[in-house]
Order: sequence, then C-alpha cells, then structure tokens
Amino acid sequence: MKHLLTFTKTCWAVILVAAIGFESYGCSDSASISEDVAVPLSSLTITPGSLQPGFFKNTTSYVVEVSTTASSVTVTATPKDSTTTMTINAIDTNPGQGRIIPLSPSGTTTNITIVLANQNGIESTYNILVRKVDNTLSALSVTPPGAFPSPGFNPSTLTYQVEVPSGVSSVAIVATKTDLHAVMSGSVIAAAGITTGKATIRLNDPGQPTVVSITVAVKNGEAKTYTITVNRLSGDNKLEALTVTPGTFDRPFNPAITDYTVDVAKDIDKVTISATKSDINASMSGNLTAGPGIKTDTQPLNLGGQGTETDFFITVAAPDSTVTPKVYKITVIRAASSDNKLSALSLTGTTATATIPLDLTPPFDQNHPDYTVEAPFDVQKITVTATKSDSNAVMSGSVTAGTGVPTGQEDIFFLLLPPPPPAQISITVRAPDGTPKTYTITVNRVVSNDNKLSALSLTGTTATATIPLDLTPSFDRNHPDYTVEAPFDVQKITVTATKSDSNAVMSGSVTAGTGVPTGQEDIFFLLLPPPPPPQISITVTAVDGTPKTYTITVNQAPPLAP
Repeated sequence: MKHLLTFTKTCWAVILVAAIGFESYGCSDSASISEDVAVPLSSLTITPGSLQPGFFKNTTSYVVEVSTTASSVTVTATPKDSTTTMTINAIDTNPGQGRIIPLSPSGTTTNITIVLANQNGIESTYNILVRKVDNTLSALSVTPPGAFPSPGFNPSTLTYQVEVPSGVSSVAIVATKTDLHAVMSGSVIAAAGITTGKATIRLNDPGQPTVVSITVAVKNGEAKTYTITVNRLSGDNKLEALTVTPGTFDRPFNPAITDYTVDVAKDIDKVTISATKSDINASMSGNLTAGPGIKTDTQPLNLGGQGTETDFFITVAAPDSTVTPKVYKITVIRAASSDNKLSALSLTGTTATATIPLDLTPPFDQNHPDYTVEAPFDVQKITVTATKSDSNAVMSGSVTAGTGVPTGQEDIFFLLLPPPPPAQISITVRAPDGTPKTYTITVNRVVSNDNKLSALSLTGTTATATIPLDLTPSFDRNHPDYTVEAPFDVQKITVTATKSDSNAVMSGSVTAGTGVPTGQEDIFFLLLPPPPPPQISITVTAVDGTPKTYTITVNQAPPLAP
C-alpha cells in the first residue's frame, strides 16, 4: 500500500527528514518520500554533480548542485523491473541510457522529471532539481589602500597583492559572495544565507608580507580560494654600512649619523666609496646607486685638486614612499700641495733698438734659489717671466700671480746714467699649504770701457766748393794721431766723429753726449796771413771713465804766387 508524504512550497532551509540526513536550503516545489514506491528505480546518477540526499529507491525528490559554468547534465536511470517503461523529461529513455538535459541558460534551476510505468499502468515519479551554485566572490576590498592595483578586482582572478605604508598595522577586508548559499571561510567568514563577510587583519612587521586567504565553497564540494598578499612597506631609509678607501671617517659609522669627513693625502686623486642598504628593497641614488633587490654599490670617485674639498651624496629612499629619504654626505678633504717651486724663469732685456735674452747664471733649476744676470749697459728695462710649478700656489715680490694663474710677468726699469748699483729681483712662491720659497736674481749692469771712435772724417769748404780732406794715415780706431793737408783757400773744416759706444761721452773739438752716437763741428780758418797749423782734439770717455784722445793736425797749403 502506498503512503505519500508531500511538502509543497516550503523553504529548503528547513530539515525535511532528519532520519535520512537530507538538509535542504532554498525553495522547491515539492519533495516526496514513499515507504514503498510502486514502480521503483534500482539506480539513479547525474553527472556532473551528486544527488542530495544519496539515491534510495523510495526517495523520489533530489537536489543536485552544479557549477555555473555547466551547460548540461547527464541523467542515467535504471528501473528495478526490466519491463518498466521510462521517460525523462517526457522523452522515452531505455534503462541505463544516459540522457543529456540542457540547463537553463538564464535561470539558476532546472527541473528534471523521471516517470516510470509498469505493464499494469501503475506509475511512479522521481523529481530532480538541478541548481547552479557559484563559488566566487562578487566583490572584494582591502582598506587601506581601498582598491586593488589595475585592473582591479575580478571574480575569476584569485590572487592579489596590495601595498600599505609602514605605519599601517591592520587592514579591513570586506568580501561579498556571489551565491548567497555558499559558505565563506578562512580569514573572512560568512555562513550560508549571509552575503558579506568582514574582518580586521593585523599585519606583520614592516617589510614582512601578510597573506589573507578566503575560501568560497558550495554544497557540491566545489571551492575557490582567494589569496591577498598585503605588503606592509618598510620605512627603513638607512645604510647599514659605509666605507671610504683610502681614508677614515672622522667618527665611527652610525646609520643614524648622516655627515662624515675624510682626510686624504695630497697625492690621492680618487677614493672608492662602498655603501650597503639596511633594507634590500630600499632604493639608493646619488653618487652610488642600487635599486630594490640590490644590497650594495661600490664606486671609484674622482676628487678635486690638492687642497680642495669634494662632497659626495648618497640618498636612501625607503620602500614606503611616505617616509622622507635619508641623505648621507661624505666630505673628502684632499691635503694642500707643498709645491712652492717655479717650473720656469726667464729674463729679457730691452734697449732702445732691440730685445735681447739675458742668461741666468747658473742655468735655471727649480731647486736652486739664487742667480745672477749680466745686462748690457744700454738695457733700459728687464722683463721677468716666472711660471709656478703648482698653479694654485701664490707668487709675490717682483713678480706676482695669484691662485689659479700659472705665470706672472713684470717689467723692471733702469736709468742709463749714472750706472746703477746691481739690481735685486726677488720672487717668493708660497705653496697652497703655506710653505714659502724665495728666488733671487742679482742683475749686474755691464759698464762699457769702449772709448774709441768707429768713424772719423773731415771736409773742407772753400768759397766755391766743399772737398773731402784725407787723413794721414787712414783712420784706424786704435790710432790716435793724424794730419790733414788743407788747400790755402779752405775757409772751414767740418769734422764728423762717431763713437763706437753711443753711451760714451765725446768732448773737445767735437762733442756728443751719452746716447748720441755722432758729433759734428765746423772749424773756421782765416785766409791771410797763413795761420799756424791748427790742432783738432777729440776725447772719447768710455762709460767706465776711461778716456782716449784723437788728434788731427791740419796743415794749410801756402797761397799761390801772384
């Protein structure tokens, strides 16, 4: 005898039959359980999915959950009696034959009806409710930062990473299920029937990631796990090591101290600086560079000239951009040069007509301080040119040149008469470190003893003509005495004399002072009576005072007979 128990339009959240362990949720049209089904099935399967509750011949109503991606299920049923006829969704189906049932593309449920009939016309009906279940999240957020990096949250993307500043110690996570009946577990929980789960997650220390895991599961056992890695950025903007080679810091290195000074010898023109970040994911820039993931950088760096200070900077930026970067400064002081020498020294003399080189005695040697120079007497000025070995030295005294000016040049003037005493030229070179060195040049003015004539000539002038008068003997600068035969009608004799040294002084019958090379004088004669032979006397006094006298005796011929 058949006893049928029917539940119509009831909520699946109510347990219908505890004895068979069928816990239903959601809503269904009906479910029937018979003590003895008149025309029973011996087996019933559905793929994909599984019957809830498990198959029992006298259980006529089932629920099957499948993924939202399933487009169809295959139902396979076998009646207990082989003579029984069967339809699945009104389509005749052989026992044990799989019947493909398309699922509703728009809805979440599809009803499948299996009708069995024996030869006596008695029927039994089995109902299967196929429900699509979703094990995804429809929304997920982490605050801060509040939004995932581009392209943002997508229900099909299961793995995410976000970054928060080092000062953030916890984040709030809100997750919303797509399917109300799914169960959310893990770091955020929400039971079936609860749409959204919220949780506050305490983060690990700065620089350490925190992994948040959220699993969404449905009754058919399918589950998706979403993973969020929250990177709490490090605020470490320090160096853990800093060295300079060669050299020693003015204080022991301390990551909290950012200014250091290093003294190096004057001959050191470069140093090698090495820096190591405390946090490998920090960024180092400036004179040394190391991006995230690179711990150390070492670089050879050029220094300025001797006596200069060179600053080097290293900036360390923490992974957390909200933390102000730390700037380390290293000042390398290169010792000043002690070079106080000249690399070149030369003198030239300028006379009234020419410029001549003047030789140093001894020849120039930058290590030798004292020199002498012999300058001709007619030198009116001496030009001194001196070049420093180190352009940053300072040259003073007779010649000057400041820092950065390698060469100095000065003119020193002399008076021609009287002969000056020896002139002293003094040049002091002071090295950048303050050490002085003085060079002294004594200029001896050469005094000439040349008291000779280089030329001597006489001409006679009559009433009508000018005639040359020959010297006897012919002029020789070393010969002092001469005679000249002058015709009786010569009224005037012109004497022209030229000094061998223009700075000598010519006196007597012909005169010429210092610097005047030639003198000329006219000597007049009376025609009658015949004069005694006149004497022409020329004295040349050298610059050193030595005199020499030239004498010319003029014999005038007697007058012609009447």
